[in-house]
Amino acid sequence: MCAHMIVILKEESDLVIADEVIFIIDALENSGYEAYAVGGCIRDSLLGKDPKDWDVCTSALPEQVKMCFEGRHIIETGLRHGTVTLMLDHKPFEITTYRVDGKYKDNRRPETVRYVNVLKRDLARRDFTINAMAYNPKTGIVDYYGGREDLANGLIKCVGNPNKRFKEDALRIMRAMRFASVFGFSVESGTAQAMHDNKKLLGNIAAERIAVELGGLITGGKAGGIISAHLPVILEIIPELEQSIGFEQNNPYHCYDVLSHILFSVDAAPRELVIRLTMLLHDIAKPKCYTQSDDGSGHFHGHPQESSEMSKKILRRLKYDTNTIETVTDLVLYHDSDVKQERKHIKRWLNKIGEVRLRQLLVVKRADAIAQSEKYRKAKLDGIDEVLALLDEIIEQQQVFTLKGLALTGRDLIDAGVAEGTQIGVVLRKLLDMVIAEEAENDKAVLLAISKELIRGGNR
Repeated sequence: MCAHMIVILKEESDLVIADEVIFIIDALENSGYEAYAVGGCIRDSLLGKDPKDWDVCTSALPEQVKMCFEGRHIIETGLRHGTVTLMLDHKPFEITTYRVDGKYKDNRRPETVRYVNVLKRDLARRDFTINAMAYNPKTGIVDYYGGREDLANGLIKCVGNPNKRFKEDALRIMRAMRFASVFGFSVESGTAQAMHDNKKLLGNIAAERIAVELGGLITGGKAGGIISAHLPVILEIIPELEQSIGFEQNNPYHCYDVLSHILFSVDAAPRELVIRLTMLLHDIAKPKCYTQSDDGSGHFHGHPQESSEMSKKILRRLKYDTNTIETVTDLVLYHDSDVKQERKHIKRWLNKIGEVRLRQLLVVKRADAIAQSEKYRKAKLDGIDEVLALLDEIIEQQQVFTLKGLALTGRDLIDAGVAEGTQIGVVLRKLLDMVIAEEAENDKAVLLAISKELIRGGNR
């Protein structure tokens, strides 16, 4: 296993606990119950991060919790599992009774829970040691399972028996990788082995839940390394990647095999979901499209189109939303297309896919180039910078690249005596092409004169 990273943690005395959490703990304690902030909020506080959510665990039963906060807005979010949500200043705070879980029959959630009055037993059921710490201002940090040490050493480690933890909830396999990627941690060897041994259980998990964890994993700072370290798990989700493993490209533009290039490009991209998904899938069809010249050089003709189709199937299988699927498959389709450093060429791209998509495409092309051979890298990156400068100029100067921007409309043509019908659309498209190519000025009188010539020519 790789050497552990060392993380500098906050001192216990420096922890900043939300005022609302202190209020909740005090209210429960004043009523005779135990109460602690617990889980991810303590982990994040020790890391010096601002927790997104605050959770409280308590010895009080749900009905007793409701009585403690009588008159306040309480939502019975998970009474079956001992959880109520208290709304304070329009912010939700989950309060959960100490519990142990019953049998897991679907590798996801317990069939039943049983309330207990001992904090240690509640913490024992949690997934990872770094998520099994609790804090109370009077008691301080309660850490029965070495979570603080693992946090300091940059380790993701299961509480107790990792095989049991993953059999209880197989989604924890993906969560382990997500946490490792986001925090830049490693997975403890026993936990990693159990992840690989239980990877088939992911087949019992809803695709939507896997997609959420995959998204968190690939947008983390250590995505490529974690995917590489736990490739057997990833192949359970995206088996199409298997052909890329060690597949040599035999191409002067590439210095890595296909999968290594893919993972380098993921890490080179901004941490945005659609961009990182694009990089993960952009070359997935390369092994399928490989051909070799007589001189031994490799080619991948048609791989963008094939990769786009494969991406669509993969993303649909993972139940991603329509907008994400459309964006990623478009970017995969165009990732290898030439975007020349010419205004008219850029305006044609703007007309074809719009400004937002074109800017995304340039981001994709940059990440792709960074993961290629150093010999050609600078020239490619310089070319992208030139395109971006011209794109900014086109947008700033409000140059025309859509029919909406034309100084002449279909109504103008009708008023000038052109019969309604498909001919109007043909003429407008031709006029736009001429304006984009800078062969005609975007002036109503000029375009009207040209349109009349076009119509006369068409009639002849």
